[in-house]
Amino acid sequence: MRRAHTVEAVRAAEAELMARLPEGALMQRAAAGLAVAGARMLGRVYGARVVLLVGGGDNGGDALYAGARLARRGAAVRAVAAGARIHPGGLAALRAAGGRTLAPGEAAAAEIAAADLIVDGLVGIGGRGGLREPHAGLAALANAAPGPVLAVDLPSGIDADTGEVAGAAITADATVCFGTGKPGLFVDPGAGHAGAVHLVDIGLGPELPAPRLECLQGADVAALLPHPARESDKYRRGVLGIAAGSDAYPGAAVLAVGGALRTGVGMVRYAGPSGVCSRVLDRWPEAVVSASDPGLRVAAWAVGPGRGTGEQSREELEEVLETDLPVLVDADAITLLAEDPRALQERSAPTLLTPHAGELARLLPGTDRGTVEERRLEHVERAAEEYGCTVLLKGSTTVVAQPGRPAAANLTGTPLLAAAGSGDVLSGMAGALLASGLRPREAALAAAHLHGLAARLARGGAPVSAGDLVEAVPRAVAEVSALADGSAPPADRAGRYRR
Repeated sequence: MRRAHTVEAVRAAEAELMARLPEGALMQRAAAGLAVAGARMLGRVYGARVVLLVGGGDNGGDALYAGARLARRGAAVRAVAAGARIHPGGLAALRAAGGRTLAPGEAAAAEIAAADLIVDGLVGIGGRGGLREPHAGLAALANAAPGPVLAVDLPSGIDADTGEVAGAAITADATVCFGTGKPGLFVDPGAGHAGAVHLVDIGLGPELPAPRLECLQGADVAALLPHPARESDKYRRGVLGIAAGSDAYPGAAVLAVGGALRTGVGMVRYAGPSGVCSRVLDRWPEAVVSASDPGLRVAAWAVGPGRGTGEQSREELEEVLETDLPVLVDADAITLLAEDPRALQERSAPTLLTPHAGELARLLPGTDRGTVEERRLEHVERAAEEYGCTVLLKGSTTVVAQPGRPAAANLTGTPLLAAAGSGDVLSGMAGALLASGLRPREAALAAAHLHGLAARLARGGAPVSAGDLVEAVPRAVAEVSALADGSAPPADRAGRYRR
């Protein structure tokens, strides 16, 4: 599992550790890890052209010391100083190793354009707001250059705690973070600027409190997935009730039922209009179908995709929420809740909401979709607190929040999932895991991980439909389940887990 901490927590941990170490030792640890990452990106260090973009903070010092290490291995290293003040010890080390410094200007621009590697040490994790000149101009040159960009701890211009990008910012090919991750590296829009994230252990672990954000990896999901025992039957494996689809949108029911069945639930009981029941049975004869009836004997409910927002749907949602069963609420059912949230606010049984940004904005009056997308972590946590339940925010980064627990970001997400019906499949998958006995937070995280992995596996990276996604779910489950036996994950070997 990857963990990420706030700037405040990192600063406090660094202070505790530095008090016990010789002066400069922590920076040397960071610089050593940064230099190794840079060397790997270069492949061949001797003769390579490296440009350091250096600000006045400790990130600039890390970059200078790392540049000195690369220079001693034969690289031609140039440091572009974004201000009059740069780290004196790092500067002396770079010059002693044969490196040179430049001020922003035409010569610096030419060096950046010709670089084999650009190291971003402009602004540290305490930076807020978009970059200003000359930092913004240097960031633009780096982003336009053909050479790869390696960010020091965090791409400059990204809010470390939220992932917000308020203006000009570096877009890195890779980021080396020190001691722990930073939330902004794993939550969009910041995550889209981070590239591949590599952690360098500098000894902060014992000083750090509980994380602000968690990111489950394949082995973590493998430990959560339910596995049939010798005495298992279809009821012990879980029975999921699905109230999805309508005469207008029958496909939502077919996809949600498919997502549930392919994830491994013991039985799906589908409740819906007779015409939709026929469509479900045509595709999934193993499903048990009936007219809409929230009184069906099930272990959990998934309600909302393609269901509509009429009075009958409203009454159905209220009846489901009145049960003491785990309930997943999605799509049209979220729209109904936004209009009248009392049934949810009065509910004490486990509940999982799975909105996209627009739906979450409706749940948070006075908020619009754009604001949610700019500050995803803040708004998903706010919704979880206000409604007292688990919330899975879908989108470019899937983020899960539950009161009293660290938020969590999914690392397998992909733009391939931006296809009609993919959310219906996710509802069925998460609902199946709820019915199998997982708690809402764990069901949400496991389903999101498998959902993203299935999209990557379905067509080898080519565009996928929601139907393709359903058929790839068993492959994703098999890959993750193999980790329970300690085998190396094929997805990891193929480099699919980018962040």
